[in-house]
Amino acid sequence: MTIAEFSISRNWQSDRRSPGRWLWSHAMRHKIYLLGVIIGAFGNGMGAGLIPIFIGRGFDIITKTGDVKALGTTALLLIGSQLVRGVLMLMRNFSSEVVGQRVERDTRDELYLSLIGKNMSFHDMQSTGDLMARATNDVREINLLFNPGINLVIGSINFMIAPFILVPSIHPQLLIVPIGYALVYGFLLKAYLDSLRPATEAERKTFGELNTTLAEAIDGVETIKGAAQEVKETARFDAALKNWRNAFVRQGDIEAKFYPLLLLGLLQAAGLFHSLLLFRWGMIGLGDVVAFNGMLTMFGFPTFAAQFAYSRVSTGISSAHRVLNLINAETTLDQNTAGFDGEMDGSITFEDVTFSYNGEVNSLAGVSFTVQPGQTVAIVGQTGAGKSTIAKLINRTYDVSGGSIVIGGVDVRDWNLESLRRQISIIEQDIYLFSRTIAENIAFGAPAATREEIITAAKAAQAHDFIMSFRDGYDTVIGQRGVTLSGGQRQRLALARAFLTDPRILILDDSTSAIDSATEDKIQRAIEQASRGRTTMLITHRLSQIRWADVIVVLRKGHVAMVGNHDTLFRESEAYRNIFARYE
Repeated sequence: MTIAEFSISRNWQSDRRSPGRWLWSHAMRHKIYLLGVIIGAFGNGMGAGLIPIFIGRGFDIITKTGDVKALGTTALLLIGSQLVRGVLMLMRNFSSEVVGQRVERDTRDELYLSLIGKNMSFHDMQSTGDLMARATNDVREINLLFNPGINLVIGSINFMIAPFILVPSIHPQLLIVPIGYALVYGFLLKAYLDSLRPATEAERKTFGELNTTLAEAIDGVETIKGAAQEVKETARFDAALKNWRNAFVRQGDIEAKFYPLLLLGLLQAAGLFHSLLLFRWGMIGLGDVVAFNGMLTMFGFPTFAAQFAYSRVSTGISSAHRVLNLINAETTLDQNTAGFDGEMDGSITFEDVTFSYNGEVNSLAGVSFTVQPGQTVAIVGQTGAGKSTIAKLINRTYDVSGGSIVIGGVDVRDWNLESLRRQISIIEQDIYLFSRTIAENIAFGAPAATREEIITAAKAAQAHDFIMSFRDGYDTVIGQRGVTLSGGQRQRLALARAFLTDPRILILDDSTSAIDSATEDKIQRAIEQASRGRTTMLITHRLSQIRWADVIVVLRKGHVAMVGNHDTLFRESEAYRNIFARYE
């Protein structure tokens, strides 16, 4: 089972060893419907084979005896067989649709839970556009693999099986031509699938790249317009679109070269010749010739349908491979459900911590400092010194490369990850808000909070007044990432969200950078009030906030230059004085 930051226990586990095994494990959860597909397809094939049998029998009745009663009985039997065939076809198509829809639902659910469970190192390496292509279009292709793909494949196989069952009742020698056709057909089909597989994989890959280009353009549209780069980005999208089109055309070229279509004509000509020879030698009757050649037309459906059906299957397997690659991708963090899940006291200890995002260049090296419960610590340093990295290591968004971090006397790796993060709240400069109501955004970390509790938190964050200026107040729906709000308003909502969760450790990563001085003074008092009884970490350039910290950690190029209070550092640390000189 893949390690994950987050997972939901299930009473079953899919087989992830290969795309085929994975799809099969999902499909086998719906055995009754798979059986319906198989029975319905077999009944459809046999019912189709009975048509030429009854027609041949009717032909003999007309040419030999002219018995109207016997002809009527044959017609009724033909009609009855086709009514049964119709019911079985309905069962096959319904069952196939159910299997396809349910497998799509289950694979999409499995992919979503897997993506939620991946750590940030994984997500840092992924493109949103390609992830969305796999989560939507590729999962949809898995549905189409089963219906109509597998549905038509099973149906066409049974159309080929039926003549081999029914033809011996006419004369065993008539099997020679169908057997020869089946052998050559199988060889040509294998060659077709071998050439089709890389084409469908390329088409899926270029489609993902196209979505990546589109997602980046939409997400960065403000930057594109601000730099007047519409023409360049349009050309970039056109190039990605051309690559996908070319891959799609190459797939179409291979599908067009489906040689069994030529083989079908040879089958019918050879079958007619062979049956006429047997008729001439007196081994079969004229009605048998009609019945046999009628059954040869059944090979037309699997030949024509295979060109489309196997393309759907190949595309679906390629899509399954892309989805399964995401699910099976390694992640280094474990939610550690059996880990420590008690209350933390807020103490933080960094012991010779080293960390690298890419495994090569260290963002932090040999960092050590201690924060006592309830203290306020300020992390200061030039841009790129590693300040924000410290925040991400405390709540285990990333794991240390070396050394250890101890929270509340317990190594962060020994904590139950959910319990650890529930008691730590981080407010960053880049605030993410959801396309939901303001109340829902504030209560995101505490969904059971009452409206009164939400309002109290908003007032503490100095957000209540601007919220009430909206027509719908707390029920106002804001755009994705809060684009309908100013930077200061977004940050005040984030502060309200943090206050509502009542964390033991509150981390403010430049969280008042977009707030005016007057509002900052109010929020500063709110933060001071909220900081009582909990550990607070400030990552900021605001000198007014740095001064009142109990402990100040000065970082320089990923190393701790010095630790102390404001007076000590200002007197003894040149790096600290340089920071003040820059912002004074």
